[in-house]
Formats: sequence, C-alpha cells, structure tokens
Amino acid sequence: MTASVRAGIFRPDSFPQQDSCIRACVRGLGVLLAFSTFIVASAPASAQEKTIKIGVPTAMQLQVGRDTQDAIKIAMDEVNAKGGVLGRKLEMTVADETENPETGISAIKKLTADEKADVLIGGYTSGVTLAQLPHISTAKTIYLGVGAASPAITAKVKQDYDKYKYIFRVGPINAAHQARQLVGFISGMLIGELQYKKLAIIGENAKWVQDLVPILKKGASEVGADIRMTEFFDASTSDFSPLLSKVRASEAQFLLVILSHASSDTFAKQWYDARVPIPYGGIDVKSMDGDFFDRVGGKAISEVAANFAVRAPLTPKTVPFFDEFKKRTGRVPVYTAFGAYDAVHAYAQAAESAKSLDADAVIKALEKTSIAGVAGTMEFDENHDVKAGGKNMNLLFVQWQDKGNRVVLWPKELRTGQFTLPPWMSK
Repeated sequence: MTASVRAGIFRPDSFPQQDSCIRACVRGLGVLLAFSTFIVASAPASAQEKTIKIGVPTAMQLQVGRDTQDAIKIAMDEVNAKGGVLGRKLEMTVADETENPETGISAIKKLTADEKADVLIGGYTSGVTLAQLPHISTAKTIYLGVGAASPAITAKVKQDYDKYKYIFRVGPINAAHQARQLVGFISGMLIGELQYKKLAIIGENAKWVQDLVPILKKGASEVGADIRMTEFFDASTSDFSPLLSKVRASEAQFLLVILSHASSDTFAKQWYDARVPIPYGGIDVKSMDGDFFDRVGGKAISEVAANFAVRAPLTPKTVPFFDEFKKRTGRVPVYTAFGAYDAVHAYAQAAESAKSLDADAVIKALEKTSIAGVAGTMEFDENHDVKAGGKNMNLLFVQWQDKGNRVVLWPKELRTGQFTLPPWMSK
C-alpha cells in the first residue's frame, strides 16, 4: 500500500497497478454519490415541499389581528391532526399591515414574493384591502378576507373576473348587508318594541361607513324612522362634545353609531361622562372586543353593539370554537377570528376537493363551498362574497349590561335578556 493510502488520502491515482480493483470501486462510489446528489437536487419542488404556507396580512397590534392569528392556529392544528391537506401540513407566516395602505401593500409583497405563501388569510381595514387588491391579483394568490366590509372589494370580482377571481370575503358580511340587517333591528326592536322612532346617525368618515350609511338612512326611513340628523366625523376625533351636543339638540330617542377604529373607546367614555340622555348602539367594531367593557371602565353600559357570533349554538361549530379559543388565549374572540378559523377549513376542503393546490382549481372548488362556519353556513355568491341572512351569517345585536355581561337582544328568536337603559335614565 502506498504512502498516500496509509496517510488516509483516497485518490484513485494513488493506488498501484495491482490495486486496480480497489481503484475501480472508489471511482464507482464517486459516480454513485454524484448521481445521488443530482437526483436530490433535481427532484420536483412538490416532492421536497412539506408544508402549505398560509400568509396572514393583519393589524398585528390590535385584537382583531391577534385573534386572526390565534384562530388560524386553532384551525391549522385541527387540519394537521387529520393529516393536513393533500398529505402536507399547514404552517403560518404573518406580516403586519397595520391600518395603513402602503404598509398593507408591503405586507402582501412580503408574503407572496418573499415568503411564497400558498394562500392569504387576513385583512382588517377596507381602505387597506382595496389598495392591496391589484398586488394580490398580480401575485395570483388566493385571498380570503376576514376583516374588511366594503362591498367595493368583492365587486371587483364581477367587474373583472379573470383579474380578481382570487379575492373572496369569508367575513364579515359586507356593509350593505350590515345596513339592511341594522334596518331590521330598527324596525323590529327600536320602533316595534321600544317605540323609538326619532333616530340620529353618526359614523366615521371611512370607506365602509360611506357605503353603509346611505343604505341605512334610506332603509330606516322606509320602515317609519324619523332621522333627525346624519353626520360623519374624522376617525382621529378625540373630542366628541360638539357632536354629542348636536345629538342632544336633535331630540333623538336613540343614537345609531357606525364606528370601527380608535374612536370607539373615546366615544363611550365621553358619552358616559356627559350623561347623554339618549341610549346608543349600532355597529361598533371595537366594542365587539371581549375586554371592551373593562377597557373603558364600564362606561359602555347599555350600549347595543352588533356582533356576528356569540357563544350560542348558531351552528355545531360555534360553542366548541368559543370554548377552545377561550381555553387557549383567555380571551373572547372577535369577529375576525370567526372568519379566520372558517377560512382555513374552507381552503383545506377546497384543495382536497380539487386534489390540487393550483389556484384556478382551488378557486372553482371554493365557489362551491357550503360548510358550517362559526357564525352560520358559509357560502359564496357570484362576487365571491360571503352570503348573509337566514342560515348564513347575520348581525346579532348584543347589549353590554351590568358587570360586563352581554345579552342578545335581536334577532328575537335568539334573545337572552331584556333591553336596559343607561343608569342615569332608568332612575
């Protein structure tokens, strides 16, 4: 044996002629290793990928964002426990879209271009989502929205199907549907039961509110309401004294509010501190938070806040979801959680039905979706908008009462308590 072999240097040309058998074996091993490396490197991507990536664009610092992520995790765990989707496990990657359109666009680009997300589930503010739509369609990535309510979002699907077919709204029901169901509350409870015909309407100057208020005002008038005032205010408003003075002067019997952003907490506190002799309620997104009553020091007492689900047997999934969410997080989930949880299951079912992760194939399967969701049976219309009413998702009108308890007032068939006035009016 040569010195090079004794030294542990195994080069084929280091062997003497009589060691040709050993040299051939070494060469053969080298060829085998090289061929193996080639096979691994050239294997199809689908064989190497072990997960399906869910990209989550959301306002991470808000409860709507936290609840979106936690609900997706619950749904992913359920799907993964059953073997995943097409034999692949689900995983989540998150990007903070805040409440700013430019940041929202950056979040979509990060999730689609950098993270290579297979599907997007998230959203919150309509203005942000509308800004994101062209970038979602360019990425050809399915987007299941769970937060924004403007009808303009899904209207684009019908306007240009080939470009915007990737867009679906899982929740909430759009602003037009919300307005119609709010009219039902006005007609059935405010006018029908409480005899409150004189109403004032105020709302944030936001896209979804601008879509909603004209429909609400027209519908309320048609069912016999006397609309004493309608006014929009800037979402950054910090002093509601002038507006509350106008409401008092209108002699309204009930104040309808359409609120979403930071104004909700401030408004509740100032309404309470001013002892405004007019109960209020409507669509107040922040007051859906499970901690809202405590957060404002109990000053939301008697507010009637719309919600999309409560811990009640709306579907077979409602109570189990609420209990699991509370067990994991210690919180009561807000509306984005319902949509986020349902979106994961809808996507998983559609991909399994399509037997593919190809976007076009999954879209066709999603269009046929009909599953029990947290807030109702989830189905999509021709605009890829979640259907509302009846067995589908509805607005529930829920009142904050003593010690932060919440009771359902409307629809009547789901009622769990009676309407109460603010403490300074009930004496």
